[in-house]
Amino acid sequence: MSVTLTEAAARHVTRYIAKRGRGVGVRLGVKTTGCSGLAYKLEYADEVAPEDVVFEGHGVKVLIDPKSLPYLDGTELDFVREGLNEGFKFRNPREKDRCGCGESFRI
Repeated sequence: MSVTLTEAAARHVTRYIAKRGRGVGVRLGVKTTGCSGLAYKLEYADEVAPEDVVFEGHGVKVLIDPKSLPYLDGTELDFVREGLNEGFKFRNPREKDRCGCGESFRI
């Protein structure tokens, strides 16, 4: 099982953690919501919980709770700029469908 992040995502996370003055990486998970059933959740993490599964790429830790890992296996986290918008993008090979508004997905 693995979760990776691109260099662009790692640079963004590293800059943001430096600006905040604390943090060990990002916590990635899923929650039940939306019309398709699941939504990604992403937050900056200040510590590693004992149950966290930890992946590291480009010097940045990605922490995942064990319940979310089967839904996220193989996911690549990227940070993209599209016109005036920028944000994280999830490339999940397990994703089978996405709702029309883009807020939720189905495995």
